[in-house]
Amino acid sequence: MANLVISKVLNNNVLIADHPSFEEVVLIGKGIGFNRKHGDLIDTDAVDKLFVLKNEKEQENYIKLLPFIDNETQEVIILAIDYIKQRMHVPLNEHIHVALTDHLMFAISRMTKGLEITNPFLVETKTLYRHEYEVAADVVRFINEKTGVMLPQGEIGFIALHIHSAITNKNLSDINQHSQLVGRLVAMVEKQFQIQIDKESIDYMRLVRHLRFTIERVIKGERVEEPEKIANLLKQEYPLCYNLSWKLIKVMQQTLKLKVFDAEAVYLTMHLQRIQTKFK
Repeated sequence: MANLVISKVLNNNVLIADHPSFEEVVLIGKGIGFNRKHGDLIDTDAVDKLFVLKNEKEQENYIKLLPFIDNETQEVIILAIDYIKQRMHVPLNEHIHVALTDHLMFAISRMTKGLEITNPFLVETKTLYRHEYEVAADVVRFINEKTGVMLPQGEIGFIALHIHSAITNKNLSDINQHSQLVGRLVAMVEKQFQIQIDKESIDYMRLVRHLRFTIERVIKGERVEEPEKIANLLKQEYPLCYNLSWKLIKVMQQTLKLKVFDAEAVYLTMHLQRIQTKFK
């Protein structure tokens, strides 16, 4: 990107610059605004940990956050997002600067007032997005260290979802909906089998992953091969598991408002049967 002309310094960490392709862009980086003024050139290649917001809406929303955040907190969040970028090894959707800054700003503010929000999707998030969860745990440790504000464990789950959203370009509300759906489906399995699955166990991990991949196939409209002979055999041999798999599929269809192919019932039945055998 090389040299850009600074048109406005918003604070120590945020500048507006003229860009040859995108007109105005917002530049975010720890200390990049310090001692700079209108008309100065900034070599974007030479500045480490620099982020460029090109999307007009994202620029506008990020600038709106500035009056509500102090320089110190903003710097910590900028470094946290840079850490996420280094660890994930893929480009992040620029929306993370708005969404995660907004989220962390209020999370830190809430904790200083002694208000804690519980995270209902924590266990599902940890199982579904293990790498994002590990990175988010480091981010929480880093924030606790730098700000002295002890963010609770639930925040790891929230941050992991923001990371997943930024690397997959998925909408956060869809990711939340899918986590909620997986939780609901697991609860249905436990109720039907009258069991409690250990949330740290390999059984739980396998079930959650299977449900997640099923949901992803449904969203993409991917059809899995239908082994008819096996379907008939499973229906006769394991009617409880087969019926439960269809109950789960109906809930998926209602929630996602998409068709689930019949073959999914076969694979889900085999999975449920393995769980039922283990807990007998």
